[in-house]
Amino acid sequence: MERTRVESIGGFFATRYGEPGPGHLPLSRLYAGELAPLTARVDRVAARLGASERRVAASIAHLGLAARLWSTALGPAALHGTFPDPAADGLYWDPELTSPDDLRWTRPGTLPGTVDGIREAVQYGHLVPLAEALRSDARVSHRLLWGNAGSALAGALREIHRWAREHDRPAAAERATALASGLLDDPDLSGTVAGPVLRRTSCCLYYRCPGGGLCGDCVFDRPPRRRGG
Repeated sequence: MERTRVESIGGFFATRYGEPGPGHLPLSRLYAGELAPLTARVDRVAARLGASERRVAASIAHLGLAARLWSTALGPAALHGTFPDPAADGLYWDPELTSPDDLRWTRPGTLPGTVDGIREAVQYGHLVPLAEALRSDARVSHRLLWGNAGSALAGALREIHRWAREHDRPAAAERATALASGLLDDPDLSGTVAGPVLRRTSCCLYYRCPGGGLCGDCVFDRPPRRRGG
């Protein structure tokens, strides 16, 4: 019942438990240097977007996975006070799948839905080693990746607020706001989003894809002019 309620916020908040599929691997192996699945994911994103610059595809791939990781912690924490334990050796990922089937929790168990608990499990447990893995695949800056992380967290918060308004759950929105505020008060995440609407202060580079525009929270008001054109 609780899992269904969290999933009602949106697909990125969904969790799946049980045996992993044939394409799933524990994220701990990715962070330990088994980069082929990450390379495949970036290749897939590049092909889908027509992105000729690998750093662009790497950024978009990172943004999607960061959003999944934040959402599956922040949503349950805001609604129920706990979240599924995303220990990297028990959380499996398939680079060919999208939410809700991309991630599979293979161990039961929850963690307290506190700022410190989410930071330790998601930021330190996943986003830090994920950034290093991506930087082994593509030339993408730390600032951009942490900007993605801040943007993904803010996006999860906005979705919870939308859901809370629709379902008359103001307390859930308040808890989510307090958690996100605490998480953003961190040296890596501080300053990645700003203002009352949490507009990001860097760009994910999506505008550099053919036909790509600006994201809703982009730092730019119009796409920058590209060199040579």
